[in-house]
Amino acid sequence: MEKQVRRSKKGRRSGVKRRKKIEPIYKRPELRSGLERRSGKDRRVQFSNPECGDDEIQEITDVLKSGWLTTASRCSMFEKDFAKFVGVKHALAVNSATSALHLGLDAVGIAEGDKVLVPTFTFTATAEVVRYMKADPVFVDCDLETFCITPTIIENILANDQSLITDNSLKAIIPVHLGGHPCDMDAILELSKENNIKVVEDAAHALPTKYNGRMIGTIGDITCFSFYANKTITTGEGGMLCTNDDNIARRVKIMRLHGINRDVWDRFSNGASWEYDIVAPGFKYNMPDINAAMGIHQLRKAELFQEKRQRIAEAYYESLRDIPGLILPKINCAMEDHSWYLFNVLIEPDKTLGGINRDEFINEMTRRNIGTSVHYKPIHRMTYYRDRYKLKPEMFPNAEWVYQRCVCLPIFSAMTDEEVDYVIQNIRELMLISFTSNAKTYI
Repeated sequence: MEKQVRRSKKGRRSGVKRRKKIEPIYKRPELRSGLERRSGKDRRVQFSNPECGDDEIQEITDVLKSGWLTTASRCSMFEKDFAKFVGVKHALAVNSATSALHLGLDAVGIAEGDKVLVPTFTFTATAEVVRYMKADPVFVDCDLETFCITPTIIENILANDQSLITDNSLKAIIPVHLGGHPCDMDAILELSKENNIKVVEDAAHALPTKYNGRMIGTIGDITCFSFYANKTITTGEGGMLCTNDDNIARRVKIMRLHGINRDVWDRFSNGASWEYDIVAPGFKYNMPDINAAMGIHQLRKAELFQEKRQRIAEAYYESLRDIPGLILPKINCAMEDHSWYLFNVLIEPDKTLGGINRDEFINEMTRRNIGTSVHYKPIHRMTYYRDRYKLKPEMFPNAEWVYQRCVCLPIFSAMTDEEVDYVIQNIRELMLISFTSNAKTYI
């Protein structure tokens, strides 16, 4: 289980200030004034908080003043900038990552009765888009360390159910780069090529994440990103589909706006013809310019945001690594190749000093006004999928083990050094106690 966290050998990017070295609060007695401070009544740290500046505000203001609020010039600019940033031929903006995944499955030809490999340890959107197509998700377990799917897990699924290949029902796989950690894409692509299945990457957490020197977004047949409010960059709501395939891009452009064969911006530009045609029963998935205006400037800060998140992750590793029963994330990539969307720790109650479990930890952190979250309750536990596909916890032992122990700590680019230290202080005090559900004795 223990793996070394690899750090960058290149140092930090030029123009970015190093994180100021602040002695952690728990090492500074003058800042610890007893249980009242420990309770968090005088401070609050949210689980996530977006970082937006004057550039975003001015761009949105310009859009409002322009009189054109829906998909137009800002959306086009955002797409071009994003394609260049990732290094992909086509970047197509939509109103959510869920929309992008849906359009992606449509573009690779997923149809009724087809099957798609989906990790159970993910958000429901990864699976629900398969059902949109009247296809069936085949749920797979996760890795105990990275929480991602692995080539070995995929191989085991194919070996245990050879009909997936022999009857040609398995048409795609959706790897999820969970928390921003990249899946082993080379091996997954090799397996997909051998078995003639498409790869649609769920990269909702993975901007900017790299795999073997390549940006996520340039590897699979399709990659889908999220710009939801708490993501590494945000447009409030929004997503992006990336591909190097011209045919996929052409299909997505048509289907994201009602199946119209021309962009609405083209039809209403000066001197353009009003004429258009409906060539397919499409969807209403386009991104408005208001959202894209925000994305233009958020994207320019993506690397800075990643470095800020990385510094927080490094602080957590440095200050929490010696706590019994607290398992920190194990990563199989360099620190700077991880987007650090999540910092997902595990709490092993049998190994903690006071026997505190995950739910008790969350309740105590809430009492101290520190936001946490659980990513994720596995999909096989959700009523619809559990009942429809007769899923049982014992079918997914790794995901079950992780789910019962996992909790995400606050990590966001706008998080201050003082907030980081406050979280660390409270975790140390909480974990280094004799703990029962009715009484707490601090040591």
